[in-house]
Amino acid sequence: MEKLLFTSESVTEGHPDKLCDAVSDAILDACIQQDPMSRVACETASCTGFILVTGEITTKAQLDIPAIVRKTALEIGYDDGKKGLDGNSCAVMVSIDKQSADIAMGVDKALEAKEGDLTDELDTGAGDQGMMFGYATNETEEYMPYPIALAHKLAFQLTKVRKDGTLTYLRPDGKTQVSVEYDEAGKPVRLEAVVLSTQHDEDVTLEQIRKDLIEYVIKPIIPAELMNENTKIFVNPTGRFVIGGPVGDSGLTGRKIIVDTYGGFSRHGGGAFSGKDPTKVDRSAAYYSRYIAKNIVAAKLAKKCEIQLAYAIGVAKPVSIMVDTFGTSKYSNEELANAVEKVFDCRPQSIIRQLKLTETKYLPLAAYGHMGREELGVAWEKLDKVDALKKAVKQVEGK
Repeated sequence: MEKLLFTSESVTEGHPDKLCDAVSDAILDACIQQDPMSRVACETASCTGFILVTGEITTKAQLDIPAIVRKTALEIGYDDGKKGLDGNSCAVMVSIDKQSADIAMGVDKALEAKEGDLTDELDTGAGDQGMMFGYATNETEEYMPYPIALAHKLAFQLTKVRKDGTLTYLRPDGKTQVSVEYDEAGKPVRLEAVVLSTQHDEDVTLEQIRKDLIEYVIKPIIPAELMNENTKIFVNPTGRFVIGGPVGDSGLTGRKIIVDTYGGFSRHGGGAFSGKDPTKVDRSAAYYSRYIAKNIVAAKLAKKCEIQLAYAIGVAKPVSIMVDTFGTSKYSNEELANAVEKVFDCRPQSIIRQLKLTETKYLPLAAYGHMGREELGVAWEKLDKVDALKKAVKQVEGK
């Protein structure tokens, strides 16, 4: 591997798109809490002075959607129109329909069950066609690519110093970006650039912002040994970021899918996560493919691994399973794929049960990434299939 630079970005929970992701996931959480069988495809949009909630929801839950919207916006920090939105007084518009009966009939009972090929209770079909990717690498403790791991930590720290009162002039909107230099062996050795852009009060100087963000955000997060005299640091490079939130840029659910996953280091099937119940394989199969990839790398069967799962709507079993270790495994990709089929049940209802997806709180995942979130205790970050994979690979190898 030649020396290269790779860049990933993250955004804070106050970014307009992340505000919308949070609202969609807050509504999803409220539905599942009352009715675990809820079918939810909730989309949110925001702009100056309003939040719009739309989509398809079929649930027995009794919801006060405007109250959920306002509570979510206020908890993020949007409590004053000067910040870009006031959750107390902004307009909240709701236009919700039920899930299409044509889609529901395929989800409720899979094609295999209709044809007699499935007889157990795990006979629900995939909620849509599509392909989902999961990825893992051994370059960080959480098995995530280094650039996105650092970008998320910077974004989280930016929010932390705003909310705990360390930097009272900060406002909710913000973005981070990290450029990492890798050596010929693929090891992170140096930071080429760090970028922080944060919304702020009007009366604070750029000089003060740059000084404070280096001291309270960058230094606590960025390893000093990865920075040298050639590392470039950009703090609010436009010189001013007072106008932010939905006033500065409209927001939309699902517009930060690369931030949500691997920062561009891995391929992406294109489906967003937030606002979707786990029968939607855009979400559940993306989590499951991460689960598979992480266990493969943790088992030391590869140094990095990408998994693709692909589904047909209304069909339970995936139409394909792909493993790519980028030449970092002594086993062939086909051997590992065969081992995956032995160890992992990739049917949607099985995924929901294994990962406890009807018990998961999704709102905390709406910002700072859905993968590598070990601190949240999500099931797709568990390393409980390592031994089973090692055994399966030996069986496949011995044939």
